[in-house]
Amino acid sequence: MQDFINVILPIPIEKLFTYKVTEEEAKLLKPGMRVAVPFGKSKIYTALVFEIHNTPPIVYEAKQIDQILEDHPVVTKVQLKFWHWLAQYYMCSIGEVFRAAVPSALLLESETLILRNERATIEESDLLDDEFMVFEALQHQSILRVQEISDILDKKNIIPVLNRLLKKNIIFLKEEMYEQYKPKLVRYVQLGKSHRSEENLEALLNGMTRAPKQSQVVLTLFQLQAVTKKPVKVSDLENASNSSSAIIKTLIDKGILEEQFVQTDRVVYEGGDETETLKSLNDFQKEALKDIKSSFKDNKVVLLHGVTSSGKTEVYVKLIEEYANQGKQALYLLPEIALTTQLISRLQAYFGEKVAVYHSKYNVQERVEVWNNVLENKPVAQIVIGARSALFLPFNDLGLVIVDEEHESSFKQYDPAPRYHARDAAIVLGNLHGSDILLGSATPSVESFYNVKVGKYGYAHIERRYGNVLMPDMELVDIKEQSRKKRMKGHFSERLLEEITETLDNGEQVILFQNRRGFAPIMECTTCGHAPQCPNCDVSLTYHQHRKQLRCHYCSYHIALQETCQACGSATLDTKGFGTEQVEQELNTLFPKANVGRMDLDTTRGKHGYEKIITSFEQQEIDILVGTQMLTKGLDFRNVNLVGIMNADSLLNFPDFRAHERSFQLLTQVAGRAGRTKKRGKVIIQSYNPNHRILQQVTTNDYLGMFQEQIYEREQYKYPPINRIIKITFKHKDYNKLNDAAEWFAKSLRNSFGGNVLGPEYPPVARIRNQYIKNVIVKIGENYSLVKTKNSIKRIEKSFNAISYYRGVRVIYNVDHI
Repeated sequence: MQDFINVILPIPIEKLFTYKVTEEEAKLLKPGMRVAVPFGKSKIYTALVFEIHNTPPIVYEAKQIDQILEDHPVVTKVQLKFWHWLAQYYMCSIGEVFRAAVPSALLLESETLILRNERATIEESDLLDDEFMVFEALQHQSILRVQEISDILDKKNIIPVLNRLLKKNIIFLKEEMYEQYKPKLVRYVQLGKSHRSEENLEALLNGMTRAPKQSQVVLTLFQLQAVTKKPVKVSDLENASNSSSAIIKTLIDKGILEEQFVQTDRVVYEGGDETETLKSLNDFQKEALKDIKSSFKDNKVVLLHGVTSSGKTEVYVKLIEEYANQGKQALYLLPEIALTTQLISRLQAYFGEKVAVYHSKYNVQERVEVWNNVLENKPVAQIVIGARSALFLPFNDLGLVIVDEEHESSFKQYDPAPRYHARDAAIVLGNLHGSDILLGSATPSVESFYNVKVGKYGYAHIERRYGNVLMPDMELVDIKEQSRKKRMKGHFSERLLEEITETLDNGEQVILFQNRRGFAPIMECTTCGHAPQCPNCDVSLTYHQHRKQLRCHYCSYHIALQETCQACGSATLDTKGFGTEQVEQELNTLFPKANVGRMDLDTTRGKHGYEKIITSFEQQEIDILVGTQMLTKGLDFRNVNLVGIMNADSLLNFPDFRAHERSFQLLTQVAGRAGRTKKRGKVIIQSYNPNHRILQQVTTNDYLGMFQEQIYEREQYKYPPINRIIKITFKHKDYNKLNDAAEWFAKSLRNSFGGNVLGPEYPPVARIRNQYIKNVIVKIGENYSLVKTKNSIKRIEKSFNAISYYRGVRVIYNVDHI
């Protein structure tokens, strides 16, 4: 009986593909193992075995697999279940989940190689010019890649040339599979066996009198080995003997030294053996911990609602310790990489080398190592801290899942698919593993708090700051009134400047929040009103003074700063609005003695970008830190006494049903960075409309008032959490085709769902990267089945794809759009 396997391919196709395997291969293979398979005409992909069976495919002839890539599964059964749920719930293919979940180094890629046929008899005069160029290149180089031939011929499409050469039997093609992951090898050396005794070593050194540098290396190595009794790292030997790698290589070539390579992890905990003891919890934290544990007994997800600086992290650490002592794995999810950098050191101080870190700023090789450590349940990866991608790691015995700052929109993945929400996905993952799940926030999302109110989640509350420090004193400043009275200096009110001066005089630090990077969002000609636009997107170019250029924040298109207006030629260019760069510049003018730092996407691009800024601010090398919303998320700075919010209105006036909830969360979180130790902090909020309901609620820390108003509004207008929503986005470069396609799809949706369909409508930025965008929103009431709704939408999509005119239009689903 013939054996077959169904595999997941890392491409966006709905179905699994079936391949033939031999009886021996079938015995070796298990679900979750990687195999290399041919797909299409000449591509080879890494596929993942989903199941082994004896049913041949009906529509196509099953191909043979190329090779088995390992002898044990790299993906667990629970992971496969989790991926299946993600694909179904977020309306994407399991192949897209596979590609997003697995580090790219574990996805082998194929690359076509062109080889010369040595046996062919070739008449050079019969070859065309382009054919001869390829033939000649292969005389000098035995193997060429497709890209190299494209460069030689200076053509993009070289397939016709290769086809002609294949017909003439001059070349043949070979698909090369190459493993991208390479283990890190550290080079060690030791004295050769024949020189280890003292007599032999003495004889060797006497014979090296004319090579003093070599004899120095040998002597140093002998001393180092006498202490460690082990081979010595080449880098350590170079430093200790003050020599170069060339001298060591010479000694290896002579056989005096022996070298060996040891595989090691790239990310290693470098602290000592001693770990700190955990801080003792105060009465409020103990009470919260008791509530959390009692809800865990009822198998409920628990929401920990603790005001900013109430010591939620200590509660998490206490819980993690209990699960670590039971030998279980713990996952600690954070919304921002900036946060992980600060928390890593805190967790490592408590748990030493048990802590592993996983996020996108780590390179591919480092991620593979963490993946393997988690898969093998090694002690070095018992506690995993990371951003949303850490969900995909192959946990075996996951006991606890913590989602910190659960309200954050950064937990939602936007592109590419799967467009999952890490908080919701973490709850499903925890349930699959039978783990306890804890969500934490000072400003919980309306959805999570609603689930507490209806009894779905457990609840624990800490309403006092750690050490009984008072909540910051908040003050609203009316900048409309200040501008009218000409009391503004740049974008600073008199009140904010007074407070900054006083704080700096006291030797304390200041954080200023402006949720826009760059110098100014618009550069405008005051003569004719022209503002430079991005040619690929429907947005104006943002002025970046530091780089002296105008940049698009959607597609990264940029041009040098214009000296004159492109439309009328006059030199009267002026900026409108302001970003973090402009605030930084104004501060340098107003406070020339203060050190001003900036934390936004432009300053944190490197792997250690966050770390450098956060560390220098913690060590008080920076007096004033200006930043975007990266600053707001749970960072803990001990010496910050003042937080200034430059313009609260830009958050409130946003075309989104969550704008008020987000504003409340963002302003409360950024205010929470002030006065976190002994002294009460101060927060100044500048606004043109200080009487706005949300700003009043922020100043009185009235979360319940905000929640009740939002729930009432969302009930009226059928938005989450009362209703579910699916946002369907259409993209195409042809404006008219997109309009027709979106209209057709929306009409079909209305036939099925009636008035619960909004759109199609253009978003505020209606064209990005030369693609026009239109959105449709489907609202799903409490009484409707989510599964049936999705199936209806998928049926409509099938009919839509059958219309050839609409075929090029991309349809993107975003379930639970936020």
